[in-house]
Amino acid sequence: MTEPITARAFHADPSVAEWRVVGDGACTFFRTRSFAESARLVQAIGELPGLESHAPDVDVRQDGVTVRLITITGDYYGISSRDVDLARQISATSRRLGLAGDPTRVQSLLVIPGAAATAEVMPFWHAVLGYERRADTPDEDLVDPQGRGPAFWFEPMAELRQGGGAIHVAVWVPPEQAEPRVAAALAAGGRLVRDRFAPAWWTLADAAGNEVDIATTLTRD
Repeated sequence: MTEPITARAFHADPSVAEWRVVGDGACTFFRTRSFAESARLVQAIGELPGLESHAPDVDVRQDGVTVRLITITGDYYGISSRDVDLARQISATSRRLGLAGDPTRVQSLLVIPGAAATAEVMPFWHAVLGYERRADTPDEDLVDPQGRGPAFWFEPMAELRQGGGAIHVAVWVPPEQAEPRVAAALAAGGRLVRDRFAPAWWTLADAAGNEVDIATTLTRD
């Protein structure tokens, strides 16, 4: 089944409690004791049925494995019921190997160039990154065709900052990690720029004025 579902609906399902939707995908991290153990988990995931048509994104390291689930079609880029089913299977597989998912270890990064006319700057970034336009939002988003680099979303700006355009980043985190992350950034010398959109996002800046959004999926459904 590939019925689209919201992040809120995903998080409400207790069978996928060790996963979190950050940005466009549902993710978790399985801590392991060695690269060999990480490889065994990936091999076990690879033996699950149905992956020929719907495979997870997997990052393998010596201390663990990060898994992302996402449904991508010609007009949709997000979570579906199929991802819920696969998350359940992967969690069950990890438990058989004595491993558990840790959603506090996941996040995703979004880069946000700003411009008065985003259509004028997207071709430059398209060319320089070697990315492709996201199928469901081709006038707004560029994505890495290999699924490795951060996505780029182009923000229309009615008023440019001094010196021209502006680029800032957004860090997608599990909802329960957002406020501690904001507090840590403020304690480290940052300042709060705006929080009127919280808990969807808080905008912070460093001492030099460079901005970052701490973002969650809350209130976005």
